[in-house]
Amino acid sequence: MRSNPTGRQLRLGAELRKLRERAGLTSTQAGQLMGIKQTQISNVEAGRAGVSPERVRTLACHYDCGDKTLVEALSDMATERTRGWWEEYREILPAVLLDLAEVEHHATALRTAVTVHIPGLFQTTDYAREIFRQDVPEMSPPDIEHRVSFRIKRQAVLYRDSPTPQQAIIHEAALRMQFGGRTVTRAQLKHLLDLSERDHIALHVIPFDAGAFPGSGQSIYYCRGPVAQLDTVNLDQSHGPVFLDSEAQLDKYRVLLDRMESTALSPTESRDFIHKAVQDL
Repeated sequence: MRSNPTGRQLRLGAELRKLRERAGLTSTQAGQLMGIKQTQISNVEAGRAGVSPERVRTLACHYDCGDKTLVEALSDMATERTRGWWEEYREILPAVLLDLAEVEHHATALRTAVTVHIPGLFQTTDYAREIFRQDVPEMSPPDIEHRVSFRIKRQAVLYRDSPTPQQAIIHEAALRMQFGGRTVTRAQLKHLLDLSERDHIALHVIPFDAGAFPGSGQSIYYCRGPVAQLDTVNLDQSHGPVFLDSEAQLDKYRVLLDRMESTALSPTESRDFIHKAVQDL
């Protein structure tokens, strides 16, 4: 029995619960169909107990789920038994940050929109360090370095053999904010330009003169799953990441990101804009 299930394990259980509820079955009825106790169904749905891919398929059959693509995606989630590099931070950082790295690692595509900070996966070490120095309450130097190293390791998804495609929508305010001073900011913007040349990365800048636009008051991080039902939205709050995955929430943030993209400059125009921002420094 797991005492601290990961975010991915919790998500698998939650999706199985959704399938059961759509079928109009109680956990007791589901247990009877499977020949197991109701508590076993509850523990699986709460992420406290593991479930085999075969049992996922059997549950989906009892729940009359005809979406084979979704069932196979859930079976794949059940197949994975090993934990990733982020586990080395288990006793050092909040568990929700490890969940973010896990979601990111398994995402098929990433889409982010930011107003004040450069997206985390695009930050340089010096820039990230300055961001963490501004946290309240103030973190100790060792804690800051743990946060920085964790953020840099997350960036591996952009450099692995099959890098994860990412689209970033960045407001001009984030380009102009001088975290760490001119030298750090200049290096950060040059790093953005280097990233923008990679085939799997698309950068879009929203200039000040674009005016108001939907979603301007928050940072949005959309992680696409193997199927749309398994997408995840991450909102970066002062108390840590918040994950959203209901159908209505996913639809809302897809629309918001589409509207923000329509407001932004093209990737080519955005590169020219960032070049100008570097010159202005």
